[in-house]
Amino acid sequence: MADSTTIALVTGANKGIGRAVTERFAGLGMTVLLTARDPRLGAAAAEPVRANGGDAWSLELDVSRPATVESAAEWVGERFGRLDVLVNNAGISGSRAAQSPGAVDLDVVRSVFETNFFGVIRVTEAFLPLLRRSPAARIVNVSSGVGSLANMTDPDHYMSRLPAALAYPTSKTALNSLTVQYAKALAGDGILVNAVAPGACATDFTRNLPFPAPRTAAQGAEIAVRLATIDADGPTGGFFDDDGPVRW
Repeated sequence: MADSTTIALVTGANKGIGRAVTERFAGLGMTVLLTARDPRLGAAAAEPVRANGGDAWSLELDVSRPATVESAAEWVGERFGRLDVLVNNAGISGSRAAQSPGAVDLDVVRSVFETNFFGVIRVTEAFLPLLRRSPAARIVNVSSGVGSLANMTDPDHYMSRLPAALAYPTSKTALNSLTVQYAKALAGDGILVNAVAPGACATDFTRNLPFPAPRTAAQGAEIAVRLATIDADGPTGGFFDDDGPVRW
């Protein structure tokens, strides 16, 4: 599906996996809309993509601020008239101590859900009219293996031994369910919607993990790129990593 006319937007794209996704999209000849909360950081991230011959634009978009989402959608509509690929990558982890059962800070939990769950709804809803104008739109939600209830409860899986946390893992489980609901709703429009687990990548996001992150951002980006470029007979409403479907 990827060609020079494909318009792709990635949230949280100024660093980490989001940036790696935009670089891969640009390499495939897509027009890339790189979004970031800080417009200066977004512009700085887009510059090397352009320097390498990519068609990259930077946009201010904070998934927790409706005005920036609406403004970005309006700009994309005026400039391109449609959107072919939406990657909901923006996410936060929240303070680990503040989401520990027995010592939880509900404001932290709300903040994590505001970005990781409600932010995805906000962005997807804003861009749906433009996605519906695409002949083959794709939505990819960047989830996490910790959002898998099967992983978290399987005594043979290392994730079952991770410390309990009430914000980040639960927000990703909710995002997985949201993915299924959008996939059901948009199947008739030919819009394929999937969630991906990029794995633990060595980025700013994983700096405080209790174990080393063995993957690069570029490696983590590959599954998102793959699901963003599937053909019309590809899956929808699924959860995938590099090895295939992830257990719910």
